[in-house]
Amino acid sequence: MTVGKVLSSTFDGSIDLGIIGGTGLYNLDCLVPIAVLSPVETPWGTTSSPVTISKVEGSEKDFYVAFIARHGEHHEFPPTRVPFRANIACLKNLQCKAILSFSAVGSLRHYIKPRDFVIPQQIIDRTKGIRESSYLNEVGLVGHVGFGEPFSAAFGEYLYRFKDVLKNTDSDEPCLLHFNKDMTVVCMEGPQFSTRAESKMYRALGGDVINMSVLPEAKLARECEIPYQMVCMSTDYDAWRDEHEPVTVETVVGNLTNNANNANSLASKVIVEMAKEIPEFMQTGDGLRGATRNSISTKTEAISTQCVQNMKYLFPDF
Repeated sequence: MTVGKVLSSTFDGSIDLGIIGGTGLYNLDCLVPIAVLSPVETPWGTTSSPVTISKVEGSEKDFYVAFIARHGEHHEFPPTRVPFRANIACLKNLQCKAILSFSAVGSLRHYIKPRDFVIPQQIIDRTKGIRESSYLNEVGLVGHVGFGEPFSAAFGEYLYRFKDVLKNTDSDEPCLLHFNKDMTVVCMEGPQFSTRAESKMYRALGGDVINMSVLPEAKLARECEIPYQMVCMSTDYDAWRDEHEPVTVETVVGNLTNNANNANSLASKVIVEMAKEIPEFMQTGDGLRGATRNSISTKTEAISTQCVQNMKYLFPDF
């Protein structure tokens, strides 16, 4: 962030790209911060961090990026306690066109090595039902939004174009970007890592990587009709390999710096290219517009006043 520059505490425009991830992502060289919104109050609580609004430096067209630190400025929110609904609602209220999410993961496959990146297209939910995962689960408003394809395939394909930006700073072994239509991330509750038996079970279920944060983030983005794609950054092989010790924090920390550098490089490249020409899936909504309105089962006259007010925060014309 620019030293000595006083940034606005308000923003009246609309956001092109929302980024959710680690704190280093708000300070990309291609961005000029223009506002910092104090942790934003929403009908579903307060965002996990202030929201940093930036614009692309030197771009012919205004292109605005909003950044939220998922676990807080000082990593104070454990996975179960992240205010996911507030984070996604805030981005929706800012008229965000797409969300790019970053997350550390454990690998469940030999070919996905530490420091590789993965663009998943499917999710297996192994959370325990204690996270608030919907805006449509209140008395007075019931809806069932389709989630068969939880990520934006068009967004994933767009990201895969930039696979060559990934570098391995202290090894000749390349960092790969893995992407196909069946690439699957398992979301577990945490905060503990998997047992060896659990890790083997996730492999048998078809999981490729495992994390603690893709849900309910992806579900909420879908209810908000925002194209969403997570980039998974492999830090370790989880616990499934019999010939190795189970994963420890020390193992994970060793790969975080390289992954952070590559996340910054990938995000920077994506932002600069989007600023030149906004992808079609962001212009059209990737086929999601109207998905939530059409999913509501409650009769209009039975929808509670509070639910109407809450939904207007997300959809002003609700």
